[in-house]
Amino acid sequence: MSTWLVTGGAGFIGSHLCEALCARGDTVRVLDDLSTGHRANLPDGVTLVHGDVADPDAVLEAVQGVDGCFHLAAIASVERGITDWFGTHRTNLSGTIVLFEALRRAGLQVPVVYASSAAVYGDCPTVPISEDAPRQPLSAYGADKLGCELHARVATHVHGIPTVGLRFFNVYGPRQDPRSPYSGVISIFCERISRGAPIDVFGDGRQTRDFVYVGDIVAGLLAAMRLRPAEAAVFNLCTGRPTSVLELAGHIAALAGSALDVTHRPPRAGEIRHSVGSPARGRAALGLVDPAVLSDGLRNVLDWMAGGR
Repeated sequence: MSTWLVTGGAGFIGSHLCEALCARGDTVRVLDDLSTGHRANLPDGVTLVHGDVADPDAVLEAVQGVDGCFHLAAIASVERGITDWFGTHRTNLSGTIVLFEALRRAGLQVPVVYASSAAVYGDCPTVPISEDAPRQPLSAYGADKLGCELHARVATHVHGIPTVGLRFFNVYGPRQDPRSPYSGVISIFCERISRGAPIDVFGDGRQTRDFVYVGDIVAGLLAAMRLRPAEAAVFNLCTGRPTSVLELAGHIAALAGSALDVTHRPPRAGEIRHSVGSPARGRAALGLVDPAVLSDGLRNVLDWMAGGR
């Protein structure tokens, strides 16, 4: 039995990870300021440290005695990065450095598995996107996630802290709040289509994304913690399967048994046209099985919503 720190553990992805860790009998400590996460998301037995990931004292307290850290705390919003550039930077990049520094101050060389993002690639002209593709972020969020990867190299090579970064593509699943301004398109579409409400599609709807189920993200996080690499490794977590926005809406409508009512809006400035990752390297290194089929994941989301969440 091990003791793990999960930053952002009361959030969408973090709470699913906490469930998996608790299910195998591990001890779980969560650091979360509950700005977007919810205490109710946490399974029984988890210790919550209510604090800010960019607060050095709070993080130093939280890392005491842990066997490793899953670092998921972030403000995952491109729009918020525009309106509150420094505030999001403080959480997304400074918070990561604070975590590494807390481990250094505590004399701990325990592994850190952290969330990076497909946003580090920007508008990559070649798909599927491999880990070797140029990193040219177009958002403050993507720039901060790239910064996390660079500082993880420092943590590993200078301070002896093993790190693995996982570039999440478009994650979806139960517990992703459709009312949140940071929510993904799937939770919004599922909520609206299931009750017969119209949906907004920006542009022609033929832009494609790589939608990866939260259960596959959790499997990747757990596998990455077992690696303990000498290098600061970084892998994609994705499916390699492109799905257009209109295809997605059609799948959800068919599963929900609802008519599809689409309102086309003008394209959003700077939106990436195609974002589909190559899963091969990460799948091989982490020993991952084939990812969930989109229709199965969508059905889980709809069932969760129908159950009153």
